[in-house]
Amino acid sequence: MTTPAIETHGLRKSYGDKTVLDGIDLSVGAGTVTALLGPNGAGKTTTVHILSTLVRPDGGTALVNGCDVVRDPGGVRAVIGLTGQFSAVDGLLTGEENLLLMARLRHLGAKRSKARVTELLEQFDLVEAARKPLATYSGGMRRRLDLAMTLVATPSVIFLDEPTTGLDPRSRHTMWDIVRSLVAEGTTVLLTTQQLEEADELADRIAVLDGGRIVADGTPDELKRLVPGGHLRLRFADAATLDGASRLLDESARDDAGLALTVPSDGGVGTLRAVLDRLDAAKLEVDDLSIHTPDLDDVFFALTGKKDQNGKKDQPDRVDMKGTEP
Repeated sequence: MTTPAIETHGLRKSYGDKTVLDGIDLSVGAGTVTALLGPNGAGKTTTVHILSTLVRPDGGTALVNGCDVVRDPGGVRAVIGLTGQFSAVDGLLTGEENLLLMARLRHLGAKRSKARVTELLEQFDLVEAARKPLATYSGGMRRRLDLAMTLVATPSVIFLDEPTTGLDPRSRHTMWDIVRSLVAEGTTVLLTTQQLEEADELADRIAVLDGGRIVADGTPDELKRLVPGGHLRLRFADAATLDGASRLLDESARDDAGLALTVPSDGGVGTLRAVLDRLDAAKLEVDDLSIHTPDLDDVFFALTGKKDQNGKKDQPDRVDMKGTEP
């Protein structure tokens, strides 16, 4: 077992009588992407602010690369980079000047600063715009510059707080490709997002936050299997075969017009094999087959925003999928 790049136990934070984090337990493996997914006010940004030493927790512990965020904030800051929700670039400077300023703040030295800035401008496709004023930059270019500034000191852990909010689809996909390349080089990424597609595309694991608690934690596929709605759709060549299959699979829903049956399924190979074996034993041939599983939209709505009979949020027990078989 390798030491997690990020690890929290019982992390708590309140503002007045409002509890923002209510005992967060989180573990992020080195060189992976973990997404914090949840609605507004769930505690995503507060978690990032604590882990990046911007906010002090009220209770619990948080370690980043083995450094305690309270006892050793300097050690944490030395290994992290943070790209917040809002652009942190200086609009009065050019892209190159912004990067040089960050390099100097990181005490890289003149020669190393120049080399690192040149490298980042090439990596983020900003060479042609390097000496142009930021007023000429698109939203996607500004966001790429934001991330480039985060990477000036080559951090091993990066926090991305809703990094693609407001970007067009092309710019969003460009950012995703950049994140993937960083992870391929060994960087650890903790990502907060409300975009379900983004979490599905990028994350090795997803922690779902609601009401200051992690209510589920697992891979995207594991989380999708937590909610009902998965099914197999079996289509047959003729009505006679459909009739036979319908009698055999009495738990199925019938579509006479489409010559098809819908059979509840957890999306696993075992369920599929069992259904096909039953049909094969009865000499009933399937003409076409498709597997439908719940998506992260279903997970999001199933696990967040629940209320009890008194109108208060119901806090389900955390569902932790670590160590489960796919």
